Amino acid sequence: MPEFKINDRAIGRGHPCYVIAEMSANHGGSFEKALAIVRAAKEAGADAIKLQTYTPDTMTIDCSNEYFQLDHPLWKGNTLYQLYKEAQTPWEWHKPLKIEADKHGLHFFSTPFDETAVDLLETLDVPAYKIASFELIDDVLLRKVARTHKPIIMSTGMATQEEIQHALDVLHQNGAKDLALLRCVSSYPAKPEQMNLSLIMSMRQKFNVVTGLSDHTINSVSSIAAVVLGANIIEKHFKVSTNDQSHDTAFSLSLEQFRSLVHDIRLAESSVGQSCYGPASSEKESLKFRRSLFFIKDMRQGDIITQENIRVIRPGHGLAPKEIERILGKRVKKAVRRGEPVLWDAINE
Repeated sequence: MPEFKINDRAIGRGHPCYVIAEMSANHGGSFEKALAIVRAAKEAGADAIKLQTYTPDTMTIDCSNEYFQLDHPLWKGNTLYQLYKEAQTPWEWHKPLKIEADKHGLHFFSTPFDETAVDLLETLDVPAYKIASFELIDDVLLRKVARTHKPIIMSTGMATQEEIQHALDVLHQNGAKDLALLRCVSSYPAKPEQMNLSLIMSMRQKFNVVTGLSDHTINSVSSIAAVVLGANIIEKHFKVSTNDQSHDTAFSLSLEQFRSLVHDIRLAESSVGQSCYGPASSEKESLKFRRSLFFIKDMRQGDIITQENIRVIRPGHGLAPKEIERILGKRVKKAVRRGEPVLWDAINE
């Protein structure tokens, strides 16, 4: 089964789900808020804090014609350039934020959106990279990230099977080995009924990679369901408080909500468990309440066992019900009393 490590943390089948807190624009332009998000991510139980590394000029051009106008309800009235200018995480914040994450034992990495962003992140020696759904088709960026030879987690929103395969081919051809694909719906917020979480299993089988979910829904249900279906990575946008306001807070979980998500992920993992038959350790005490064979009348030595004097009833201290046909018509070799379990030592073979 595919697996890899980010630093010393193993990710894949048989390992705890890797939970990524996505800061995105939720710092609202405040460095102190960005620091608070890092600390809160640790408190909430995340394994990693992830940024997005871009400037408005690495994303688009400053143009206001109809092609660059946004009509999404969350961002209407902005051009692409204006949105990215307001939502960016300043590059000079990256190093102190990584220091803060390291101090709290959080993995720190980012989504680069162009080659210069990769250059910056390499100076910080980030342990992994994320590729956004919208950049899955950017071969130049894919080649640049692949040549770092670090683990790559790639979202697949909007992508066809052919586009995913092409992106993986580009990554493999340029030295990438440790890869993960995240099911994603690139709408904000995403609707649970459009998540098609079965693709998590399908992608693992088709592409032989670690799989997971980048979840843009406004609750945790899809993430928990994804874990039950075998997701090894969950990525969720994260804010400190329900009162926080930024371009991305509408589809982000607060500290308390994220803590609950991590708790429920761990419960879901423990519930899935292993494929094994037989009683669980907690069920062994209940075995005595199964049905079994009991004498329901007093019998003397030598009496014949009939359906009038034995029955299948609870509790489970007697012989299994399947033995009734072997026992009917035989004689008891000692006196028995009503309410005694039927056992082989009371029966003449």
